[in-house]
Amino acid sequence: MIDKETALARCQELVALAQKTGADAADAVARANASESVAMRLGQLEEVERSESEEIGLRVFVGKRSASIHTSDFAPEGLKALAERAVQMARHAPEDRHSGLAPADAQFTGDLPDLELDEPDQPDPAALREAALATEEAARAVEGVTNSNGGSASASRAVVALATSTGFARGYAGSGFSLSASVVAGEGSSMQTDHASRGARFLSDLPAPETVGSEAGRRAVERLNPKSIASSKLPIVFEPRIAGGLISHLLGAMSAPAIARKASFLLGHEADELFDRAIRIVEDPLRKRGQRSRPFDGEGVRCGPRELVRDGRVTGWLTNVSSADQLGLELTGHASRGGGGSPGVSASNVHMEPGTVSPEALMADIEDGLYVTSLFGQGVNTVTGDYSRGATGFRIRKGQIAEPVAEITIAGNLLDMYRALTPADDLEMHRSINVPTLRIDGMMVAGE
Repeated sequence: MIDKETALARCQELVALAQKTGADAADAVARANASESVAMRLGQLEEVERSESEEIGLRVFVGKRSASIHTSDFAPEGLKALAERAVQMARHAPEDRHSGLAPADAQFTGDLPDLELDEPDQPDPAALREAALATEEAARAVEGVTNSNGGSASASRAVVALATSTGFARGYAGSGFSLSASVVAGEGSSMQTDHASRGARFLSDLPAPETVGSEAGRRAVERLNPKSIASSKLPIVFEPRIAGGLISHLLGAMSAPAIARKASFLLGHEADELFDRAIRIVEDPLRKRGQRSRPFDGEGVRCGPRELVRDGRVTGWLTNVSSADQLGLELTGHASRGGGGSPGVSASNVHMEPGTVSPEALMADIEDGLYVTSLFGQGVNTVTGDYSRGATGFRIRKGQIAEPVAEITIAGNLLDMYRALTPADDLEMHRSINVPTLRIDGMMVAGE
């Protein structure tokens, strides 16, 4: 895999070639990834996989016409041909008056902060195998577990570099480590499967393999002998590992490109109290060792902490250059970029501030409700906010988690759900979107 310095040099070279070929402006982004994973199943080696990829993308502008193209060929002759092809494509593209590069005064300058994203020392395959085996063995040791889909351990490194014709040129590297296990409980038609996983930037930040494995086993066993549930309106409590999905829908609706396309359920609600006034949602792309930390966005714009929801209201839309120009807004440092294509929008390291009561206290007054532990299906309308998804979890009876339930659908509208949302105090910060246990009253539950 190429290093950060080589990736950055190739980006600068490609931008210069594009300008020499006739581009008025250009930017180039390079990404390189290397990963290694080991999977064990039933105590035996199942798979060892190593992969490497390198890609460089070029975006050129000829007036207000633009084109994007990418390649995995980093050789000088390959880059020259790429630049020539991109400029030729741009000359025949339709004009887009909103397209362009970020202005130099909005881009990151100075030394990059040390966000502690990269641990260069990677574990060898033997260490990964040992961790995968320990994870699976802990899951299989849980009473009631009858089979295993396997345990795995992985390590990866990535390099990102970006250069623009405005003079911006920066790059950074990051590492990632993960543990996971998936096991089966029960026999025959009553079998249930569940899993557990954890990821971290540094190996030392991962929990012990035994912790991850035992969680997978416990979750599978707890799902045995599920019941259905009569259709009704109930209070629903979402466990933290799935509750972040509700905030992910909010972030998508806050995307300025979605607002510009009039394809967001938040359109017309920017001044409304969407949540209780106590709700605060924060983004911090500069959090050390964060899963989505980055010093600059996909267009080179400086990133920084930001309140996304304050006093129950959204604080504005998440922009890139094109959408900011369309809507007459400032750049917010939210451009996301792959190797090819135009920049999109994404947020980094988002969390909801915790509430003031424990999860147990949050559900203590629920006579009859639902504790949701998994969701499936894609029944979310991002234009209207209508929400309908399959779910499994547990019945709540008289404030206590009771028997498992399955084959149910929960439904509502995200605007109504946000207004009724109450967080517990059990926030943990190890995901890209971190949310405590959430309670939402009055959702529709469809079952038997």
